[in-house]
Amino acid sequence: MSSAVSPAASEVLRQAARRRTFAVISHPDAGKSTITEALALHARAIGEAGAVHGKAGRRGVVSDWMAMERQRGISITSAALQFAYRDVVVNLLDTPGHADFSEDTYRVLTAVDCAVMLLDAAKGLEPQTLKLFQVCRQRRIPVITFINKWDRPGREPLALLDEIEKGTGLRATPVTWPVGIAGEFHALVDRRTDGTTAFRRAPGGATTATEEHLTATQAAARYGEDWRRAVEELELLALTGADHDQQQFLAATTTPVMFGAAVANIGVRQLLDILVDQAPAPQARPDTDGGQREIAAPFSGFVFKIQANMDPAHRDQIAFVRVCSGHFTRGMTLTHATTGRPFATKYAQQMFGQSRETIDDAYPGDVIGLVNATALGIGDTLYEEQAVRFPPLPAFAPEHFAVLRARDASKFKRFRRGVEQLDAEGVVQVLRSDRRGDQSPVLAAVGPMQFEVATQRLQTEFAVPTALEPLPYEIARRTDRDGEERLRTAAGVEVLTRARDGALLALFPNPWRMRAIANQHPDVTLEPLLADS
Repeated sequence: MSSAVSPAASEVLRQAARRRTFAVISHPDAGKSTITEALALHARAIGEAGAVHGKAGRRGVVSDWMAMERQRGISITSAALQFAYRDVVVNLLDTPGHADFSEDTYRVLTAVDCAVMLLDAAKGLEPQTLKLFQVCRQRRIPVITFINKWDRPGREPLALLDEIEKGTGLRATPVTWPVGIAGEFHALVDRRTDGTTAFRRAPGGATTATEEHLTATQAAARYGEDWRRAVEELELLALTGADHDQQQFLAATTTPVMFGAAVANIGVRQLLDILVDQAPAPQARPDTDGGQREIAAPFSGFVFKIQANMDPAHRDQIAFVRVCSGHFTRGMTLTHATTGRPFATKYAQQMFGQSRETIDDAYPGDVIGLVNATALGIGDTLYEEQAVRFPPLPAFAPEHFAVLRARDASKFKRFRRGVEQLDAEGVVQVLRSDRRGDQSPVLAAVGPMQFEVATQRLQTEFAVPTALEPLPYEIARRTDRDGEERLRTAAGVEVLTRARDGALLALFPNPWRMRAIANQHPDVTLEPLLADS
């Protein structure tokens, strides 16, 4: 007995098949924000690429909208960009590359179906890239590798493939191959079609590079020894069976590899085509009960990011929601799984970096921004009709701690409101103790740059200058009420309450002190947090 699919469910399935939702991950300075902009440029979502660092008088990339990001030339917070390419809706999530913001990147990776791993041609597989790749591995997210900056001196392409395979355990299967060594980049061979494309970059890289399609005879005549070397390397790849296999890619056991130069917009269209043709569309998502929420089920989604004051003129707070199933329509009333209360969606927006506009419809794979959704927290589930709850997003183990105080006591209300906002967004973790009170919360961070972001945002968005007093701790472990009581008098140990969820965290100055306490109190609960588990 077969069950017919309703017209509404059929439309959801059709729209979901048109979605590609992915993140770009990399080590700092590999060119992540540049390639994000280049992809949007090739999709004609923008007319001109943004800042190439060091070029005065040019605007910043659309995904880097915070003042601190523009000043330093790095991504501090994730950003969502949606645009159309061919008949596909692309949801591109730009992520912070710096290790200090790993927690934000981890949250973004829970909301995507694929990842582009960006490598610097000269530096290869760097530590932060590998750390983020491991998150993709744990979540079985298919990964496409793009070797960037081939227009600058770098390493041999075959050596880079070997490093990728050894470092990630994935079989590297090149889809495009460079003609010319790194720094002398002439053209790309597409291994799927055997076609060769030469490029001429636009002045400053502001617009797409001009492409010229060559026959093998034309390429051989033009590039001579570089062409012959490329042909030999391609023959070696064919002999070793390093060919793209779609099923193995989707199973996250191989990684298609591409070459290019994002700042010159070379090889970017080919990457966009691979994402559209090969990257997976949204699939059913596991829930906390061990089941799966099917794509065509009534609406469901989860909050993976909260951001306030994206536009100083609005001073509002936006919850970024990944749509997991069903059809979202603006104004629909959903259920907040944590509280069981109804949640109105009158103000829903589509994001393009800092820019945004009202959105009326969204489908699985899309990211919607719910405005002034102060009742929502990171990891919360929203649903329609059929109840569901998606797994919570765990917090990373902080390694840096500092007491935060307002320099002006008369601004305490603003100070408290600002600290609560930063905690809600996950900019830092906020810890409290009876001894210090609300006037002196403890900030806990994965890296010290999070402290800089927190204090600058308190200054610029809430007009509250603050002072930080570093604390001598570097390890946090989850404990319970019994552990809190028994560790109260232990020297060099402090137990604080995490504001966002009430968890009790025992703080230790170093691993040796933690082990000594564990030996003295073997029955005290000391559980590792995410980064240590």
